[in-house]
Amino acid sequence: MRILNTVAALAIPFIPRALIQKISRRYIAGDSLADAVGRVQMLNACGFSTTLDVLGETVSSAAEAETMAGEYVKVLDAIRAHGLNAEISIKPSALGLLVDEAECERLVRHILEVAAVDGNFACVDMEDISCAQKEIDLFARVERNVGNVGLALQAYLKRTYEDIDHLLRKKSTLRICKGIYVEDQVHLVDGARNDRTAINVHFINHVSRCFKVGAFVGIATHDTVLIEEIIALVRREGVDRTKFEFQMLLGVCEPLRDKLLGMGFNVRIYVPYGRDWYGYSTRRIKENPSIAGYVMKAMLGIG
Repeated sequence: MRILNTVAALAIPFIPRALIQKISRRYIAGDSLADAVGRVQMLNACGFSTTLDVLGETVSSAAEAETMAGEYVKVLDAIRAHGLNAEISIKPSALGLLVDEAECERLVRHILEVAAVDGNFACVDMEDISCAQKEIDLFARVERNVGNVGLALQAYLKRTYEDIDHLLRKKSTLRICKGIYVEDQVHLVDGARNDRTAINVHFINHVSRCFKVGAFVGIATHDTVLIEEIIALVRREGVDRTKFEFQMLLGVCEPLRDKLLGMGFNVRIYVPYGRDWYGYSTRRIKENPSIAGYVMKAMLGIG
């Protein structure tokens, strides 16, 4: 089965888009904000908190960035109107980071101001290495003036050790994930390109440092072994459960997320929506070969 999954992940460029779209319906709430609201309401009713994400990256004009910022504001309005237990996740590249940094910062600040009215929160996503320094600099500038923003860091990058040094001096709110973008080996911790489990020791190191300084941390992983090690760390160190949460993707490892919730841990589900589903879906399939195997079986008419 593992071999099939690996082969399927490598074959992604040759898989019909229509099939990937069909499979992606499990992992994406839908095309519209209304679809996302409905999914969040169901998750909230089960006891999960959520993060809403508007699919889309790397706009090419200021007008496109403005449109995306308007969509984020609509999401915040919907959270308020429906009383949702939800935050938002924002991608700087979708707000023009690579077009006009100053304008991108203006849009981010506006979104955070709208969020703050209702005491809401936004996490700045970390994208590929070409955006990393710009996004960290952006976060540092806006964090000086507001308290309702956090930053995602990727454990598979070597630079994260230095980045987290600076961020934890201010007890910044962080989200630690393994990382999904394809990067040159020079940027990655040893073994990360060929073995996702090689990232675990670095992941735990970063989470442990957040625990030690008392900074809130979102633990974003579906790796059962890694989660078990973190739970052991939490118990050993007596970490307050209000200082962290587990974060998982919509439709992925649902029995595990249910188990964590049943154990009394806070669990947040990442809920993406929008029409720009293809790039998101293919990255997630590469990240999680079991999804790729499911796609391949569907192509072959198995199961």
